[in-house]
Amino acid sequence: MAAPIERTIVPDVISPQKLATLGPRDSVAAAVKLMTGRAIGALMVTERGRLVGIFTERDAMTRVLAKGKNPKDLTLADVMTPGPDTIRPDTPVHEALDLMSRYGYRHLPVVDGDRLIGIVSIRDLYRAVKDQLEGDILSLAEALIQG
Repeated sequence: MAAPIERTIVPDVISPQKLATLGPRDSVAAAVKLMTGRAIGALMVTERGRLVGIFTERDAMTRVLAKGKNPKDLTLADVMTPGPDTIRPDTPVHEALDLMSRYGYRHLPVVDGDRLIGIVSIRDLYRAVKDQLEGDILSLAEALIQG
């Protein structure tokens, strides 16, 4: 098993995903319905196959509901985070965690060049680090037992 510092987003944390995407002119109501139906906390906003933004449950709360706006009257372009920070598939796990911690992100799009290939959540990274630590502890215990 690779050390945590060597683990990368793909394939160690996420595998190919069926991404939830909508266009910038789609309504916030459509986005919330899609996110609820897929039980996800973020979706990618794409135009002609290129990532142009991210819309998260936090955006829905702070930019729509908290301001008393109607989700049916807003487009994703009105409330999404445009040009979000991204990571590459070969980004080490610790770099993704650092970026998320530094900026308070809970989701990061994963891109390879111009191609959107996935999204990683803080939950995904937590699970990967937890699995790594459990494996490390078992390996250490076995080494100590074997002397």
